Amino acid sequence: MAGEGDSEPSKSFKLLGFLDVKNVPCARESVLYGSVGCLVVGLGHFLATSRVRRSCDFAVGGFICTMLGYWFYCRYNLAQQRIRQRMLREGMRNKLLYEGTALDPERKQTGTERSNS
Repeated sequence: MAGEGDSEPSKSFKLLGFLDVKNVPCARESVLYGSVGCLVVGLGHFLATSRVRRSCDFAVGGFICTMLGYWFYCRYNLAQQRIRQRMLREGMRNKLLYEGTALDPERKQTGTERSNS
């Protein structure tokens, strides 16, 4: 079979020699959106002014701005997602620990338990 016995690890693509696009979260999407932003800004500026060198400068600036903008947006959302996952994990752990005990917040307290505490 094709998948059996493949001991060779998959190759990863490193952008500029240090940004591992395959393993770094949000890197692939940032580069892709940056290239689309580069194309839109550069082509738009060229169609508006017909100045090639200046349009290339704008395209590079559009790439950098779009890539960094999406990078921060994606990383912010990833951090929020990890925080929500951590809170959910802790809540599930506490539910398992306190279920059926007097510390269980969902347990209905009776009048005798209230007077004892």
